[in-house]
Amino acid sequence: MLPTPRTSGASQAARFGTTQWSVVLQAERGAEDALLKLCQLYWRPLYAFVRRRGHSVHDAQDLTQSFFAHVLEHDALANVAPSKGRFRSFLLVSLKHYLDNEWHRANAQKRGGGQVILSWDDLRPAERDALEPRDDSTPEKVFNRRWALMLLERAMQQLETECVAARKGELFQRLKPHLTANNASAPYQQLAPELGLSEGALKVTIHRLRRRFGELVRQQIAKTVAREEDIDDEIRQLFAALA
Repeated sequence: MLPTPRTSGASQAARFGTTQWSVVLQAERGAEDALLKLCQLYWRPLYAFVRRRGHSVHDAQDLTQSFFAHVLEHDALANVAPSKGRFRSFLLVSLKHYLDNEWHRANAQKRGGGQVILSWDDLRPAERDALEPRDDSTPEKVFNRRWALMLLERAMQQLETECVAARKGELFQRLKPHLTANNASAPYQQLAPELGLSEGALKVTIHRLRRRFGELVRQQIAKTVAREEDIDDEIRQLFAALA
């Protein structure tokens, strides 16, 4: 189970001063780097939604990419603001409208003047396969699940970066499978000698890594909301999406 630690008011204020909403507003002002960052953050959940709507792999790639180009061309980000709700909700509603408008256009043209926003070829086959629908979930559930997995992945990557910087990268790789809720119980007696640790020291290490992982998940969620009081609700939605 992921912890939800609190931080001081000063540090919370500092973090909310540079939230993802700042990136959104930069993109709205025409900063292409900011828009590219948003595309990289959200293309997987949006692509999964399009696939669940019944589009082929190729069409889903084209539609997702052209949607981002559509957002850029039509200044769609001018309609978003922290006070109007979650950014991912805005994206999902906008994508639905876009798909509805494109549905009847048999010869829809690529938008964006040929500019490539995302490179689908950069994905390895295994990564593409991981994005494909696996069950009968609704498109909205698939989107929310991909969003939740994206947040967890980014938090885990940050934790790995911190461990590598502390020269504990190898230890992190050995303990990574035991840091999530699905692997809550680690084989302490077997693993501790392999790592040159006592069983007690191993338990403490795993506990600290889990706690730090929870902090990083909370930080990732904080980047997606405008107010601190929205974080706990987002965490509940994250768990619901993964259920």
